[in-house]
Amino acid sequence: MPYVHIKITKEETTSEQKAALIEGVTSLLEKILNKNRATTFVIIDEVKMDNWGIAGKQVPVYRNQE
Repeated sequence: MPYVHIKITKEETTSEQKAALIEGVTSLLEKILNKNRATTFVIIDEVKMDNWGIAGKQVPVYRNQE
């Protein structure tokens, strides 16, 4: 029973994009590891950008430096 937890920054991710992620991950596990689709769980968490850090900085600050 695979359980996949995806964390992304909360931006403009659409329901369709999330559905594609869920289907893609499920299909990959089925194809590569022969896992049963019916018992594969995919969770997507959206994290506010102020709560996500890269290189010691919040995501908005980090992105502004690029």
